[in-house]
Amino acid sequence: MSTSTKSGYHHGDLRASLLTTAMRMLEAGEQFSLRAVAREAGVSATAPYRHFADRDALESALAAQGLRDLKEDLAQGRELPASVEDLAELAVAYVDFALRRPALFRLMFGNACDTGSNERVQAAADIHELLRLAMTHVFSEPSDALASAGWALAHGLAYLFLDGKLQVESDDEIAEQVRAAFTAILAARAR
Repeated sequence: MSTSTKSGYHHGDLRASLLTTAMRMLEAGEQFSLRAVAREAGVSATAPYRHFADRDALESALAAQGLRDLKEDLAQGRELPASVEDLAELAVAYVDFALRRPALFRLMFGNACDTGSNERVQAAADIHELLRLAMTHVFSEPSDALASAGWALAHGLAYLFLDGKLQVESDDEIAEQVRAAFTAILAARAR
C-alpha cells in the first residue's frame, strides 16, 4: 500500500497518495478527515499537513481533480462540436459524469470555488473555456453568456437527475431527456 513508515518519512508522492485515498473514501461515502486519510494511506497523522493546511484545502484539491476528470470526460474522443446535436452530447457526458460520481460532483460544486487555490481556479476556468470554445464553434460568436447558459442547463439537469426530481427508467432515458432539453433550447438560438 504505502512506502512510508511511522518511524520515518519516505513516500514517493505523498500528495498524490493522499488525494487518491481521499477520493476513494469520498466516492465510497466514507466520512474523512486529514487524520482518517493519513491512517488509510498508512502515514503519520501529521503527514497530510505537508500538503494541505486543513480539510478545506484537501477538499479543494479533490474538487480540482474532479474538474480535470470532468474536462477529460467531456473532451474524450470528441472534436469541437459542429452542431447543436454535438453540444447536446457534451451535456449528456456532463450529466453522465455527475451520475457516475455523485459525491465528487457535489463536492466540486457544493460550495464556492476556493479562490486561494490556484489549482481549483485554473481547473474551473479550463472547463468554462472548453464550453466557451464549444459554443463559439457552433454559433460562430464568442460568448461567455452563451457558454454559461449551456453550462447552467447541463448542470441543472445533472442536479435534477441526482436529486430524483426527473424520473427515468434507464440511462438511455436520461440521455434522451438531456438531448431533448438541450436541443429545444439551443435549436431556437441556432435559427
